[in-house]
Amino acid sequence: MLRRSFTLMAGVALALPSAAQQPPLKVALIYGKTGPFEAYARQTEAGFMLGLDYATKGTMEVDGRRIQVILKDDQLKPDLAKAALEQAYGDDKVDIAVGTSSSAAALAMLPVAEEYKKLLIVEPAVADQITGDKWNRYVFRTARNSSEDALAAAATLKDESISIATLAQDYAFGKDGVASMKDALTAVGSKATIVHEEYAPQNTTDFTASAQRIFDALKDRSGRKIVVVIWAGAHPLPKLMDLKPERYKIEIAPGGNILPVMAGWKQFPGLEGAIYYYWAFPKNPVNDWLVAEFKKRNNGVPPDFFVAGGMSAALALVDAVRKAKSTDSEKLIVAMEGMSFDTPKGTMTFRKEDHQAVQAMYHWRMKANPPDNYDLLELVREIPADEIKLPIRNKR
Repeated sequence: MLRRSFTLMAGVALALPSAAQQPPLKVALIYGKTGPFEAYARQTEAGFMLGLDYATKGTMEVDGRRIQVILKDDQLKPDLAKAALEQAYGDDKVDIAVGTSSSAAALAMLPVAEEYKKLLIVEPAVADQITGDKWNRYVFRTARNSSEDALAAAATLKDESISIATLAQDYAFGKDGVASMKDALTAVGSKATIVHEEYAPQNTTDFTASAQRIFDALKDRSGRKIVVVIWAGAHPLPKLMDLKPERYKIEIAPGGNILPVMAGWKQFPGLEGAIYYYWAFPKNPVNDWLVAEFKKRNNGVPPDFFVAGGMSAALALVDAVRKAKSTDSEKLIVAMEGMSFDTPKGTMTFRKEDHQAVQAMYHWRMKANPPDNYDLLELVREIPADEIKLPIRNKR
């Protein structure tokens, strides 16, 4: 049992409409609500609850069973994430768990799912290892992985010879991201070459030394010179731009991010990258509903990056239970392997080999003179799932 000091981890059961004579369908949502990824966690929760609402047409019931959601804050700490999942499966008797925000915390949770033989839907953690060498058959992931990010980014960098330096956080997410970028450039036949790798602690605020090493590695190169940034949380782009990379004709490719972060990039029109989700890009009924409903509930603010992810996890969960007609783990695994399901991004499919959801990504460009902090990006093109040749990293 967890100490009482971690009261948020003990969980909050959300009161939802009851279904007569049927045991509830218990779901744990584990996330890092305390710490620098708080915004990610809040978005995941909002999207997850909207997804349950959409999938059940507002009844919050699946096959006559009331859905009970138990929230657990792992504070981004692997040991607390592990304990939260043990508590969810052991004490709370949840049928399925969903989480978590940090890749390091998610990796700590994987053996627990295997030990209890219970399903864990990973959202929004990204590290390749989760559906790679640390994976087990009870793990499914609706979140994109580092390789999907990298392949999408590589697709925007493949048409000419480019010298690349990477700046990434010095933990699983950043290291996986760089390794995936190397593989992705080869996979898409890019002429780009990574000439320098720079890793910095997650809490870095002064990027002067890192930037100098990056600039030194790139400044004398011919052709295009790009810094690819792989970063979660407060983004270093504005600070990098303050150091004037343009004096060496160096460009910055920051990837996609949440709206409050990208709003700080408005002064860089023409900036490009690849992104997992941006509210105005997908054109399908699920996203139409999400955008309209989220705006209605949030004073006109559109849904963000992790809202879509949370909704996708909920839609996958409900579809799986309906298809399996059970919450038995073995029946769910059979139902989910190869299962396609609708999401705000369109159709996703769980691969049988590693249970990774394959999905579309988006090539974006920052608008010139964005009118506000939400209408920021223009779509260069959707990168379809079948173009993203995702490697199978699972060794089992």
